[in-house]
Amino acid sequence: MTTLTLSKALNEGLRKALEDNPKVIIMGEDVGKLGGVFRVTDGLQKDFGEDRVIDTPLAESGIVGTAIGLALRGYRPVCEIQFDGFVFPAFDQIVSQLAKLRLRSLGHITMPVVIRIPFGGGIGAVEHHSESPEALFAHTGGLRVVACSSPGDAYTMIQQSVRSPDPVIFFEPKRRYWDKAEVDLSAALDEATPLTAARTVAQGTDLTVLAYGPMVRTCVEAAVAAGEEGRSLEVIDLRSLSPLDMDTVLASVRRTGRCVIVHEAAVSGGLGAEIAARITQDCFYHLEAPVLRVGGFSTPYPPSRLEEHFLPDLDRVLDAVDRALAY
Repeated sequence: MTTLTLSKALNEGLRKALEDNPKVIIMGEDVGKLGGVFRVTDGLQKDFGEDRVIDTPLAESGIVGTAIGLALRGYRPVCEIQFDGFVFPAFDQIVSQLAKLRLRSLGHITMPVVIRIPFGGGIGAVEHHSESPEALFAHTGGLRVVACSSPGDAYTMIQQSVRSPDPVIFFEPKRRYWDKAEVDLSAALDEATPLTAARTVAQGTDLTVLAYGPMVRTCVEAAVAAGEEGRSLEVIDLRSLSPLDMDTVLASVRRTGRCVIVHEAAVSGGLGAEIAARITQDCFYHLEAPVLRVGGFSTPYPPSRLEEHFLPDLDRVLDAVDRALAY
């Protein structure tokens, strides 16, 4: 086992993917000599060359369009979108072309493209650098959408995404890049948790808390705090946002009878709304309280001095827990 930050675990996962398959290439703005804004690709161009770790122009649509062409020729491109708010110039390429080509060809064409997107707030950044657009992609058929929350998952999930025959939108919680944990770099990828599976990160009996990406750590902290007051929270890291592992979610909610869903994105039209609808549909007679959601507000992401008020925190999660348990 090796202690790694989440960003370094991603680096090691990408390195392993490059070593295992000569058709894997990495492309994006400043991913080569600089090693990426968050240094996720640090040292990879030096070790694998400029033909496999490619510094691109500042043109997200061009990056994704080129990746689609490369995938058609048998390559497995991994594109980095420098910040979440920069993905929108490439949105047309992603939803109109990348997501549809496999179905359009009746499965004869695969689209093994990974698009890495650092997402979420908490780093005091300027406009367009702290957004959570995951619901836009989860709503788009033909895309797999995942979000890692720990170094161990980052290492395995990026490799699993590179191996996928479908396009994967890979969200990375930028404020967790520096979180450290033990990672088994020698573990067989086939023995890792499947890419589409959720993971229970804290066992509990009184209430289920669902989260992904940057909010998983916050929710685990909430479970610890609630435990000091005699309340037992089960925390599930969704990991895969499309498709959703509803079997794991529903089994937990049927046992606890209560559920709180937490994400940084705005509550209105967010992923939590879809999950709450499915839970209500399939667990109606097991529920002891309404399914509650905790998220951002329906405003553009605020200036950095106000982001502490915008982002869900420990107090807001615990407040929702108290309200659910009060029923």
